[in-house]
Amino acid sequence: MDLENQRQEIRDTGKNITEQVTQNISRMFEEKFLTLEKNHENLKERVENQEKRLHMLEKQARKNNLVFFGVEENEKSYASLERNFITWVEEYLSVKLNYSDIQEIKRIGKKEERLRPIVVTFSTLGTKIKIMKQKRALKDTNYYIKEDYPKYVLEKRKELQEQLKLEREKELEPKLYTTN
Repeated sequence: MDLENQRQEIRDTGKNITEQVTQNISRMFEEKFLTLEKNHENLKERVENQEKRLHMLEKQARKNNLVFFGVEENEKSYASLERNFITWVEEYLSVKLNYSDIQEIKRIGKKEERLRPIVVTFSTLGTKIKIMKQKRALKDTNYYIKEDYPKYVLEKRKELQEQLKLEREKELEPKLYTTN
């Protein structure tokens, strides 16, 4: 009988040890998991902050930019693009530009059948504003000017435009009134 009690005691002790080891391992995993989760949240917050900074920097870099659409593509070099653009602005917008008013000018997109837009970075915000004020002079032409927004802003604006269109369509739907 004494042997049987010892066996039972050994089994109970083994069971207790197994439970304690399992609890200890579970507690360690829980602590590790909480630490990793905290680190993940911190990293996530840092990434979000970095993205915000990048967006701000990108907006800042494009602050003096405008995109011109429909301008003929007959230049052979950077200098001729710059010269043709200055002439075009003077002819269609009645704004006199100097070479020093343009910080950078380039065509964007692949060279294909249709005209590629021109992105112009002006030396000052004042020059950009002066050109935007004359934008209405292009009303009945094939030319138009837009702000140079980052891709994420363009996507958001497109999304909002679609939402606006749906809201306007809802407004135009005839209202059905019921009488009691």
